[in-house]
Amino acid sequence: MKFDDGTERDRSPGSITTRFNAIIFDFDGVLIESEAIGNRQIAAYLTGIGHPTTTEQSMANFMGLAGADFIGAVEAWIGRTLPDDFHTARKAEDARVMAAGIDAVAGAVGFVRGLPADLPVAIASSSSTAWIARHLDHIGLRDRFGTMIFSGREHVTRGKPAPDLYLHAAAALGVDIAASAIIEDSPVGATGAVASGGHVIGFVGGSHCAPDHADRLRAIGVHDLAGSFDEIALLVA
Repeated sequence: MKFDDGTERDRSPGSITTRFNAIIFDFDGVLIESEAIGNRQIAAYLTGIGHPTTTEQSMANFMGLAGADFIGAVEAWIGRTLPDDFHTARKAEDARVMAAGIDAVAGAVGFVRGLPADLPVAIASSSSTAWIARHLDHIGLRDRFGTMIFSGREHVTRGKPAPDLYLHAAAALGVDIAASAIIEDSPVGATGAVASGGHVIGFVGGSHCAPDHADRLRAIGVHDLAGSFDEIALLVA
């Protein structure tokens, strides 16, 4: 919650009421401001090897993808196989941000802390569990999620945009996906979230979201759109 002096403070536990039995969060671009950072590096690399790419184009084409799906999308964009040093550059960038930490999306920490302490919550992300845990430590939310952090690379055979990861998270929480809210920002993630049967809130409040982002998520079929975590708090009430 943002106060009159411009600062953000944690809400007290239970100050946010919800009609849902659980909340499942995407991670990058929802809880941490990583999407703009990562896609800026990808765009700079592709431009540097002769394939001019803006950060906005990188986010539009690659956001939410991981593993072979991500590589396939990048290679389709440039029309050739990626050089080996692409992987070296990505590893170096990952190491840099793992060391530095990435800050939370505005309002995210207060929202999570304001949920009832006994409300089941989970993270369903295309990133690795090591990446998620590191940045949860950085923003101070590691304890709230415990072992309920799930990676499309590690916990399911089919990652996003398949619905499998959300269904896996709901099963681990012991809740019906239909009674769960899912907060997603990427079109890839939203596609799988809608297919899972959960109530999907399309988040468009991250620094990476372009002016047409809400329209893209609406076209996928998200149930609600939110530009801030204050709006999400009203939507889940």
